[in-house]
Amino acid sequence: MNIAVLFGGPSAEHDVSCASALGVLRALTEGGHQVSAVGVTRDGGYRLVPDEVLEKLRDRRVARAIDDALEVTGPEVELRRGAAPRTLAIHADGAVLATCDVVFPVLHGPFGEDGVVQGVLEALGVPYVGCDIAASAVGMNKVAMKRAFVAEGVPVTPYVWFDRHTWRTAADPEALAAGLRRPLFVKPARMGSSIGITRVTDDDDLAAAVETALEHDRLVLIEQGVTAREIECGVLGGWEPAASVVGEVAVSGGWFDYQQKYFGDADPMTVPADLPEAVTDRVRELALAAFTAVGGWGLSRVDLLWDETAGELYVNELNTMPGFTAHSMYPKVWAASGIDYVSLVGRLVELAFER
Repeated sequence: MNIAVLFGGPSAEHDVSCASALGVLRALTEGGHQVSAVGVTRDGGYRLVPDEVLEKLRDRRVARAIDDALEVTGPEVELRRGAAPRTLAIHADGAVLATCDVVFPVLHGPFGEDGVVQGVLEALGVPYVGCDIAASAVGMNKVAMKRAFVAEGVPVTPYVWFDRHTWRTAADPEALAAGLRRPLFVKPARMGSSIGITRVTDDDDLAAAVETALEHDRLVLIEQGVTAREIECGVLGGWEPAASVVGEVAVSGGWFDYQQKYFGDADPMTVPADLPEAVTDRVRELALAAFTAVGGWGLSRVDLLWDETAGELYVNELNTMPGFTAHSMYPKVWAASGIDYVSLVGRLVELAFER
């Protein structure tokens, strides 16, 4: 099968996407597929990565590949409908460079994971891996996501949200979060990989935290923090999705920030998580409920908080295109569930055609 892998993108998660794509490209090749790697530059251009560059990228360490993945000499390309039904043609200067049967958009953050690229692929009529336009948009927007969870009875921690205009024009802007206990987590509503998030324990730091979030989005979400263990569960499937073995992230400094996620020295992930059986079962149940609440398809990673003292589980968020490096939680929990990386990627491609 001929598969186009989209990666990079103009969002702040560009580097993470490049790292994820390298693993996916390797797995698809090992699975016997023909791949066309289409790098999306930081300014939104599309480039077809030449085979010789792709071979070099496959041999490099991920940290080096993050820096180099889009320093390519390949041509700028356009994505168009293929001559055959439900195919994608990659064009450059009027010539067709490749034709693909399905697209694997390994894109994180805005303009890739939020329904924008999914809309383009829907318009082109080509099958693609992952959630559709609506589920991707809800999964990217933490405010819409929380509302979907609450509507379906999925437990979440107390939160408030507001936009830039409300914050800048409020007589007492800090009163917007007055009803929440500290610590607080201040987040841009539409960003991932913990980018733009601040943990606030002192009210004097709240305004600066909100301004940091506003650098990334005009919508801000403020969540009430809880003393909890960070638990993660993978979801895979379409009409009848399945939940994976449960994993845990060991955090320092109160939460799992961007630095720990991608540049920490130690592996903070434990798979399977050491939890009571009843808690594990409830985690998997809530992961599936969260996936259903947003209308998910294909894959998602659901992040939860386990408050041992109170005996409560909360769904924190759902990621419709989770990190996909060999060291990322999503492939790890599925490997522990009996599905290795190559088989996992292959199953996701199959699900693209089952939608």
